[in-house]
Amino acid sequence: MLFWVAEIKTTDISPAEFMERNREPIPFMIIDVREQIEFQTFNIGGQNIPIGILLKNPEDLEDLKNEELIVICQHGLRSETARRFLLMNGFKNVRNLHGGILALRKLNY
Repeated sequence: MLFWVAEIKTTDISPAEFMERNREPIPFMIIDVREQIEFQTFNIGGQNIPIGILLKNPEDLEDLKNEELIVICQHGLRSETARRFLLMNGFKNVRNLHGGILALRKLNY
């Protein structure tokens, strides 16, 4: 019995690679899974969908199933949970910002 497995990009993205990708014209979507107050305090753009809401309503992102998504949070832990959840729900290209926003800030982003 043969099974076909779609290629799924499941790796983290380093802060340095993230910064480099922001200079390229290749589009990707940032999903910030921190709470709204965290997002309002400091953010790097993207769409703010707190992890609790994302886990309850993945269908809200249905149109993005084939897009490259980079999920972010403060340290990279909540966003890793979001990355795994989205992959389990049929998203094809989801990456987690390794070390989160704190790691980006250390690079003076």
